[in-house]
Amino acid sequence: MSEQSAGQALKTVLHIEDAQVQEIGPGVVARRFQRTEHARSWLIEFAPGAEWPVVDHHPTEERYFVLDGEVIEGDERHGPGTYVVFAPGSSHRPRTETGARILGVTVRGR
Repeated sequence: MSEQSAGQALKTVLHIEDAQVQEIGPGVVARRFQRTEHARSWLIEFAPGAEWPVVDHHPTEERYFVLDGEVIEGDERHGPGTYVVFAPGSSHRPRTETGARILGVTVRGR
């Protein structure tokens, strides 16, 4: 049971297998976690050779941590253990040759 404060949960627990699954594009699957007024978080799984289907534009900050595999951003390659932060106004189109799994957070504007 989650603790409550003024009708809002102070803690939420979700097992990865219970997260909503959404196919983003060929070989790209997202598991969405709870959204709040402050942020949203997600786990993205890329199959080998997959690419994000469109250029991803960021009106607010976005961060991700590479758990497995390798993510390619332009000419840069980010392997396991890499933490990537995109500033508001940035854009990118991640892809992979090997497959990858990333855990990320999008910080919502105020």
